[in-house]
Amino acid sequence: MKNLKEFNYTGTCIPHMHYMADISQKLDKIIKFIKKQKYFTINRPRQYGKTTTIFLLKQKLMQDYIVLSISFEGKGIDAFKDINVFSKIFIGNINKYLKIIKRQDLCIKTQSTKTFDDLSDLITNFTNNAEKKIVLFIDEVDKATNYSLFYNFLGMLRNKYLKQIEGEDTSFHSVILAGVHDIKNMKMKIRKNKESEYNSPWNIAIDFDIDMSFSANEISTMLTDYEKDYHTGMDIDFIAENLRLYTSGYPYLVSKLCYIMDEKLNKNFSEDGLKEAIQIILLENNTLFDDLVKNLNQYQNLCKLLEQLILDGLEINYNHHVHNLGIMYGFLSMSLNFKLKVHNKIFEILLYDYFVAKRELEQGPALSYKYEAKFIDDFNNLDMELILLKFQELIKAEYREVDEKFVEREGRLLFLAFLKPIINGKGFYFVEPETRKSNRMDIVVTFNQKLYVIELKIWRGKKYALEGRKQLCNYLEIQNVNKGYLIFFNFNKNKTYNNCNLNINDKEIFEITV
Repeated sequence: MKNLKEFNYTGTCIPHMHYMADISQKLDKIIKFIKKQKYFTINRPRQYGKTTTIFLLKQKLMQDYIVLSISFEGKGIDAFKDINVFSKIFIGNINKYLKIIKRQDLCIKTQSTKTFDDLSDLITNFTNNAEKKIVLFIDEVDKATNYSLFYNFLGMLRNKYLKQIEGEDTSFHSVILAGVHDIKNMKMKIRKNKESEYNSPWNIAIDFDIDMSFSANEISTMLTDYEKDYHTGMDIDFIAENLRLYTSGYPYLVSKLCYIMDEKLNKNFSEDGLKEAIQIILLENNTLFDDLVKNLNQYQNLCKLLEQLILDGLEINYNHHVHNLGIMYGFLSMSLNFKLKVHNKIFEILLYDYFVAKRELEQGPALSYKYEAKFIDDFNNLDMELILLKFQELIKAEYREVDEKFVEREGRLLFLAFLKPIINGKGFYFVEPETRKSNRMDIVVTFNQKLYVIELKIWRGKKYALEGRKQLCNYLEIQNVNKGYLIFFNFNKNKTYNNCNLNINDKEIFEITV
């Protein structure tokens, strides 16, 4: 019987073992860099497919090159104690890999290396003795950047590269580093001389500008491969496009959602299956989400930037240099109009949940007052009208004297804090990014295979209210939903806390004023 493959979201993906997106076009672009003798860094966030990309590149390159692959994973401080120890480990790793690819004839004889000139000579002799050009991959370089000796090593490779292209030395044909950080642009804080703080030893490296996220077409190749084995009848293009919609092609998220639909949801590759998989992944403790939260807690300026972006609705012009930290760790990317945005919808839901939980920790839960309400009916559907009426009751009881500034931030977060425990574990919500920058916020809730669209809007008078209702009707049409919900925040002293049902353009709207 044929051994069936599986979706893999940890470690290296192997073509005969795992369902994989076809990234051959990306690989061809990278190979062009290598053929042109370029040095570069594949720097992308955690679990973004770097190791798998290196593995696939090695398979494609080995016919024309001698390909070496080493890693600094698990190398502690002792490895960077002095040049002699570092050289032994570096050469030892190369020799170990040469034995794996059955090229023991090229193994480098270990000897004492007191200076980087000694190590440079060993590399020169090694590359001279090889009958093919040598390509070197160095994975997991991030921890090595804590040590000045590693920068000296990169400086030696840089000097050899420059001399090689001038015909005065021989060295590796191409060197590719892989990690989260872009080594070329790292501040060298470990140096005492402030003038050399930005003087990178890896400034020979070209920019690695290849998009490593999965496109919908690339995702569909993985699903097509799966469908040949299981014949689920899925709409491949639809599922691929929606995986792209929620993940923006983040490789880990795509593979993990597919794994969940396959293994945990009995091969349910439908729209409902995908939404249920999203609910499951949002409730998980996984290393990617743990890393994101850790970085939020560690970098307060990054946390503040994300609050401004998703809670305050600020439009922030994209600048790679200023926002590099958020980009590097996977939180942020650039929109089509060159504005800053959260990388994907799943990260955005995760961030909203984080800020809601943070608010509850600081101020207590939004549902702290006593009430008796059954928000989920006998058919397991949300009673969204009751939810809005109880939210209105909360605002009237506890937040009567608030101003417009309150709504721009706290009012939005308060409603999400109110909503979260009701749908927690059984549904999820996301906010349409396009609505944050205006005086409205569109929230889409998925619960029990149904969509609920709620618009939060500041009252600006009857004319703007009519426009707001029409906007909501248009959005309901896009979402293929017949009923929507509208919350007006009204700051007039003589306002009334009313509610009503409206029929506009064949759409039903339940509206409250707070």
